[in-house]
Amino acid sequence: MAEEYSHTPLATRHLCTAEFEVGGGIIGIGASPFGDQRLGYIGGGRFFGPRINGIVLPGGGNWSRSGRLGEGASVGTFDARAVWQTDDGDLIYLSYTGRNIIPDDVRATFADATVPDADPSRYYLRIAPVFETASEKYGWLNGVLAVGVGERTDYGVRHVIHEVL
Repeated sequence: MAEEYSHTPLATRHLCTAEFEVGGGIIGIGASPFGDQRLGYIGGGRFFGPRINGIVLPGGGNWSRSGRLGEGASVGTFDARAVWQTDDGDLIYLSYTGRNIIPDDVRATFADATVPDADPSRYYLRIAPVFETASEKYGWLNGVLAVGVGERTDYGVRHVIHEVL
């Protein structure tokens, strides 16, 4: 007999929107026995929200792996790190994991810069960021787990990030 648990509903609130510039494009490391490894270098960017705003510093990146999910789509993982600088000068270290599922016809449009970006409802891009900072003002971020919904842009990627309450 299964035990009954009292479930607290999952709630979120908008934390910020982050726009990452992928400087230098994607470096394809290649397909090893562990998957197709790639690196996207972060060239900069910005983040903005009701309680936190600033810039994404150059450096860091996303070490991603991809494989196949059935016959018509690729599936990928994220292993990303970045440093944010708030408008008032404080530094925040961000790391995230995540998943993407991209149908083959959508992936083909990503490879051609002359083709407009695909509708984000046609692919799945989700992240789970955590934060670390020595800032007293933004120290509350040290206890935050967040989730984000991403979309590809002409400069890199945009994530709408929500704090899990």
